[in-house]
Amino acid sequence: MLNEKQMQELLGFLTLDTRPDVKGQATQYVLGLTGTKDGRSLLGQSVDILRALLMLTKDTSRAVAKDCYFALVNLSADETIHQALVQDVRLVPTLLPNLLDPGYDFSDQICSILSNLSREEHTCADVFRAIQNEGPGLAKIVDIFCTDSYNGNVELHYLGPLLSNLTQLPEARQFILDKDRCVVQRLLPYTQYEASSVRRGGVVGTLRNCCFDHTHHPWLLGSDIDILPYLLLPLAGPEELSEDEMEGLPVDLQYLPEDKQRERDPDIRKMLLEAINLLMATRSGRKVVKEKNTYVILREYHKWETEPDVALACEKLIEVLISDEPEPGMENLLEVEIPEEIEGKLKLQDDEEQQRIAKEKEELLKSSVGGRQCGQRL
Repeated sequence: MLNEKQMQELLGFLTLDTRPDVKGQATQYVLGLTGTKDGRSLLGQSVDILRALLMLTKDTSRAVAKDCYFALVNLSADETIHQALVQDVRLVPTLLPNLLDPGYDFSDQICSILSNLSREEHTCADVFRAIQNEGPGLAKIVDIFCTDSYNGNVELHYLGPLLSNLTQLPEARQFILDKDRCVVQRLLPYTQYEASSVRRGGVVGTLRNCCFDHTHHPWLLGSDIDILPYLLLPLAGPEELSEDEMEGLPVDLQYLPEDKQRERDPDIRKMLLEAINLLMATRSGRKVVKEKNTYVILREYHKWETEPDVALACEKLIEVLISDEPEPGMENLLEVEIPEEIEGKLKLQDDEEQQRIAKEKEELLKSSVGGRQCGQRL
């Protein structure tokens, strides 16, 4: 690993005025360092090198700029460097103007950097403030996300995880849930976005986070938004249902085609279940969800689900659907205070469930590997 003198020598090559071939070798070397934990840790201790990488994203050499962007993507994936990148280097307000350029070639890398930096709540708040106060504002980010081919050179899928990360903050959820902005309505169709699981998962995560605010549940479940069919449709399959069961479903879930496919990504399926579960936190929410015949969709979905932890989330949701209403004073499940003794028992049960799930996954993996080996022998 480099000593202090070597770091200073490396820094000397990371300037706009350095000879192109030497500069290119230096940025390639730095990019290689960001591929290891020790390398990222070393670079993260040098604010000057981090600033130099940011400056060289403006280099006239596309190869040099590309190396620097990919190095910053790798560095931003390391939580220990977040504070330096956000506060010391001021990475976010410097990169945001480039994201607005509909012809910029490295906007995907900018999206990845912003998504990485916003994962943890403490730096997420910094990213959100930079977007709102020094950048284009969250409204513009949503516009870019919802505009097909905003930038014909890149895909911008990682704006989805960025929105999901930002909505861990109450102020970002407040923006998304503003009834006058129609943001939720614009995001809903992306729960079925086939071209990218990253974009699709980002939207589902955003909607799930917004469901934590139970005061908005009547609006989300009402006719203005009608969020439930958008959460259920990815979980629905092609199974034949009785006429009575079919008639009780929302129109969008009735008579689905024989080739209807369920959501492929287990993490997204789990977030969909979590969002529905949150919408059932209040008595009025449970009433709406039950009246929409949600149980029928989840019953068939549970038969199909093979991931143990996702199946468990479905089971817990079904349990709420078929259970009697809680006693007076306990109707809002998000506000119920659980005694410490009960909370301890629940945590123990949860730990045991997680151990069981881990064991089941291990057995499934062994079974899968064994099956492949048998196939090879044949």
